[in-house]
Amino acid sequence: MFCSCNNDAQGKAPNTTVCPICLAHPGTLPVPNKQAIEWTILIGLALNCKIRELSKFDRKNYFYPDLPKGYQISQYDLPIAYDGFLEVDDKPILITRVHLEEDTGKLIHPAGKKHSLVDYNRAGTPLVELVTEPVIRDTATAKKFAQNYQQILRFLNIANADMEKGEMRCEANISVQEKGKWKYANGQISPVGKYKLNPKVELKNINSFKYMEKAIDYEIKRQIKAIKDGEKLIQETRGWNNDKGVTFSQRTKETSADYRYFPEPDIPPLKITQKWVDEIKAHMNELPEKKIKRFKEEYLFGDREAEILASDLALADYTEKVIMELRSWVTATGDSWERQQRKLAKAAGNWLINELFKHLKAGGRPISKLKITPENFAEFICLVYQDKVNSSAAQTILAQMFKKGGDPTDIMAELGLEQLDDQAALEKIIAEVILKNQKQVAEYRAGKTNVLQFLVGQVMAATRGKANPKVMIELLKNLLK
Repeated sequence: MFCSCNNDAQGKAPNTTVCPICLAHPGTLPVPNKQAIEWTILIGLALNCKIRELSKFDRKNYFYPDLPKGYQISQYDLPIAYDGFLEVDDKPILITRVHLEEDTGKLIHPAGKKHSLVDYNRAGTPLVELVTEPVIRDTATAKKFAQNYQQILRFLNIANADMEKGEMRCEANISVQEKGKWKYANGQISPVGKYKLNPKVELKNINSFKYMEKAIDYEIKRQIKAIKDGEKLIQETRGWNNDKGVTFSQRTKETSADYRYFPEPDIPPLKITQKWVDEIKAHMNELPEKKIKRFKEEYLFGDREAEILASDLALADYTEKVIMELRSWVTATGDSWERQQRKLAKAAGNWLINELFKHLKAGGRPISKLKITPENFAEFICLVYQDKVNSSAAQTILAQMFKKGGDPTDIMAELGLEQLDDQAALEKIIAEVILKNQKQVAEYRAGKTNVLQFLVGQVMAATRGKANPKVMIELLKNLLK
């Protein structure tokens, strides 16, 4: 955040991406990272925040081994972005502030040892912190809010926000109060009458949505039980032990007075002009909510299809390229895109969601590793749409494309999977199947109509799966009469 060291410490040897500034050597001076400031403004814009015209950095003083300076450069009373909201299930979750600071180092506590180790690779990395108003009342909303925020960060292309890698962390503040004994106004919870508010407890550094749910649920129950048992709650920081399924006390929670904030003397105040904000806004990517709406209106996807296809930036980009190729194909045939669009959107959505993305998820592969180009996938959909291959053959072709990529038409020809539509040829094969299966034919004619599926299977086997199902079934029924 304040030097030129590499921010990516993932997998690197401890204390190798550090410099005298990271390690707080005497005489070193911090220089703010402009990109980090611009990305924080971008986050504020995406979250409907106001952007402060004059911001500043502050010193947050406390001694901890992972802070070599003995203080953290953060923001206190003049954060870059403030007073915003993010909708969850059509309800706005109010956002107090979005501020920028530097991350701390990482402490390692070897099992059975009386010492700890510290890795300063992460120290000084730009860290953006979002603080909500006390308006989230249940675990499901908390989880959905964090997931929506993660999705926005990814769509803005400014962070992977992978919780398992520590790139995004949740710190849930939980405060249990008696119903009807408190009220919320102007960002503050206040007691009604003589009621005394119970203190809040902060759950620190939760690194998965699943653990976040479990930790919050446990802490709510723990606090309720403590109140009912007459125990006194204290304002503290607690951790989450996933193996035991419990929270545990780490330290008494500090207040802002304990941190002794004062303006960072080595960094001048930050002036954010409207021109600068407009320049940043002009390069903002389309956000998930808007993209989902456009997928429904422009491409005629259904609600479920639009939400799935627009849930990930890379998947959404791939989908749009496939649709553009389909549009070009329809136009080249001389047909109207508007006339074919709804049917093609349904076909594309079905194959993208139920086959392509399912295979990617099962293999744990990102779409960047996919060997199928959007052009080839669109061509594949066209083959199915034109009934040039049946469902069984299509699955075979797609499996081959997953392994090696390639043109689906060439794969169809190589494997001899082009659909058999010739009525005369099909009638001859069907007649042979009927002659060989007189018992089943008699059962069918006697009213046992489910036997038809057996005969369909026999025809498919005889044609090596190449028979056009629609044409074949109609001919089979006619010949059975």
